[in-house]
Amino acid sequence: MKQLNNLQNAVFIVGAVLMVAGAALWMVCKSVAPWLFAVGALAFVAMQVQQRYEGDNFTIQRLRRIMLLSDVLLILCAALMFADDGNPFGLDHLTWVNYVHNNWLVLLLIAAVIQLYTVVRIDAELKKEAKKR
Repeated sequence: MKQLNNLQNAVFIVGAVLMVAGAALWMVCKSVAPWLFAVGALAFVAMQVQQRYEGDNFTIQRLRRIMLLSDVLLILCAALMFADDGNPFGLDHLTWVNYVHNNWLVLLLIAAVIQLYTVVRIDAELKKEAKKR
Protein backbone atom coordinates (compact mmCIF):
# COMPACT_ATOMS: atom_id res chain seq x y z
CA MET A 1 0.00 0.00 0.00
CA LYS A 2 1.15 3.48 -0.75
CA GLN A 3 1.95 5.29 2.50
CA LEU A 4 0.57 8.78 3.11
CA ASN A 5 2.95 11.64 3.82
CA ASN A 6 2.70 13.61 7.08
CA LEU A 7 0.29 16.23 5.70
CA GLN A 8 -1.98 13.60 4.16
CA ASN A 9 -1.91 11.60 7.37
CA ALA A 10 -2.92 14.71 9.33
CA VAL A 11 -5.81 15.38 6.92
CA PHE A 12 -6.88 11.74 7.27
CA ILE A 13 -6.95 11.94 11.07
CA VAL A 14 -8.66 15.35 11.12
CA GLY A 15 -11.28 14.01 8.70
CA ALA A 16 -11.98 11.05 10.97
CA VAL A 17 -12.25 13.31 14.03
CA LEU A 18 -14.61 15.68 12.18
CA MET A 19 -16.83 12.76 11.18
CA VAL A 20 -17.04 11.57 14.78
CA ALA A 21 -17.72 15.13 15.99
CA GLY A 22 -20.42 15.64 13.35
CA ALA A 23 -22.15 12.38 14.26
CA ALA A 24 -21.91 13.12 17.99
CA LEU A 25 -23.20 16.69 17.62
CA TRP A 26 -26.26 15.60 15.64
CA MET A 27 -28.52 15.51 18.69
CA VAL A 28 -27.32 18.87 20.00
CA CYS A 29 -26.75 21.07 16.97
CA LYS A 30 -28.39 19.88 13.76
CA SER A 31 -27.29 22.94 11.81
CA VAL A 32 -23.54 22.42 12.29
CA ALA A 33 -23.32 18.62 12.53
CA PRO A 34 -23.93 17.81 8.83
CA TRP A 35 -21.27 20.32 7.79
CA LEU A 36 -18.70 18.86 10.17
CA PHE A 37 -19.51 15.34 9.06
CA ALA A 38 -19.45 16.22 5.35
CA VAL A 39 -16.09 18.02 5.53
CA GLY A 40 -14.67 15.16 7.57
CA ALA A 41 -16.05 12.52 5.22
CA LEU A 42 -14.64 14.29 2.16
CA ALA A 43 -11.19 14.61 3.77
CA PHE A 44 -11.24 11.01 5.01
CA VAL A 45 -12.38 9.59 1.67
CA ALA A 46 -9.92 11.70 -0.31
CA MET A 47 -7.01 10.39 1.73
CA GLN A 48 -8.21 6.79 1.51
CA VAL A 49 -8.38 7.11 -2.26
CA GLN A 50 -4.76 8.37 -2.20
CA GLN A 51 -3.67 5.12 -0.52
CA ARG A 52 -3.38 2.96 -3.59
CA TYR A 53 -2.32 -0.65 -3.73
CA GLU A 54 0.13 -1.25 -6.54
CA GLY A 55 0.69 -4.96 -6.02
CA ASP A 56 -0.92 -7.93 -7.73
CA ASN A 57 -2.57 -9.62 -4.75
CA PHE A 58 -6.17 -10.17 -5.82
CA THR A 59 -7.43 -10.34 -2.22
CA ILE A 60 -6.05 -6.91 -1.35
CA GLN A 61 -7.41 -5.46 -4.60
CA ARG A 62 -10.85 -6.85 -3.77
CA LEU A 63 -10.69 -5.49 -0.22
CA ARG A 64 -9.72 -2.05 -1.57
CA ARG A 65 -12.79 -2.06 -3.82
CA ILE A 66 -14.95 -2.98 -0.83
CA MET A 67 -13.32 -0.14 1.13
CA LEU A 68 -14.17 2.27 -1.69
CA LEU A 69 -17.80 1.13 -1.42
CA SER A 70 -17.79 2.13 2.24
CA ASP A 71 -16.31 5.50 1.23
CA VAL A 72 -19.29 6.04 -1.07
CA LEU A 73 -21.59 5.11 1.82
CA LEU A 74 -19.89 7.73 4.01
CA ILE A 75 -20.54 10.42 1.38
CA LEU A 76 -24.17 9.27 1.05
CA CYS A 77 -24.42 9.38 4.83
CA ALA A 78 -23.36 13.04 4.77
CA ALA A 79 -25.96 13.77 2.10
CA LEU A 80 -28.67 12.09 4.17
CA MET A 81 -27.63 14.14 7.20
CA PHE A 82 -28.38 17.29 5.22
CA ALA A 83 -31.66 15.82 3.95
CA ASP A 84 -32.66 14.80 7.47
CA ASP A 85 -32.90 18.42 8.61
CA GLY A 86 -36.24 19.05 6.92
CA ASN A 87 -37.93 17.56 3.89
CA PRO A 88 -36.00 18.90 0.87
CA PHE A 89 -37.34 16.23 -1.51
CA GLY A 90 -40.98 17.29 -1.12
CA LEU A 91 -42.06 13.81 -0.04
CA ASP A 92 -45.17 13.25 2.02
CA HIS A 93 -44.39 12.98 5.73
CA LEU A 94 -44.84 9.20 6.05
CA THR A 95 -42.57 8.45 3.07
CA TRP A 96 -39.94 10.89 4.33
CA VAL A 97 -39.97 9.34 7.82
CA ASN A 98 -39.73 5.80 6.41
CA TYR A 99 -36.96 6.39 3.86
CA VAL A 100 -34.95 9.45 4.87
CA HIS A 101 -35.40 10.44 8.51
CA ASN A 102 -32.39 9.23 10.58
CA ASN A 103 -31.46 6.59 8.00
CA TRP A 104 -28.03 8.19 7.78
CA LEU A 105 -27.31 6.25 10.98
CA VAL A 106 -27.88 2.96 9.15
CA LEU A 107 -25.47 3.96 6.39
CA LEU A 108 -22.93 5.10 8.96
CA LEU A 109 -23.13 1.76 10.77
CA ILE A 110 -22.74 -0.22 7.55
CA ALA A 111 -19.82 1.94 6.40
CA ALA A 112 -18.09 1.65 9.77
CA VAL A 113 -18.41 -2.13 9.84
CA ILE A 114 -17.08 -2.39 6.28
CA GLN A 115 -14.18 -0.04 7.12
CA LEU A 116 -13.29 -2.06 10.19
CA TYR A 117 -13.42 -5.35 8.32
CA THR A 118 -11.37 -4.17 5.35
CA VAL A 119 -8.71 -2.43 7.46
CA VAL A 120 -8.14 -5.55 9.56
CA ARG A 121 -8.11 -7.88 6.54
CA ILE A 122 -5.85 -5.64 4.43
CA ASP A 123 -3.38 -5.39 7.30
CA ALA A 124 -3.33 -9.17 7.69
CA GLU A 125 -2.90 -9.69 3.94
CA LEU A 126 -0.07 -7.16 3.75
CA LYS A 127 1.73 -8.91 6.62
CA LYS A 128 1.23 -12.27 4.91
CA GLU A 129 2.58 -10.80 1.67
CA ALA A 130 5.62 -9.34 3.45
CA LYS A 131 6.47 -12.74 4.96
CA LYS A 132 6.51 -14.32 1.50
CA ARG A 133 9.20 -11.89 0.33
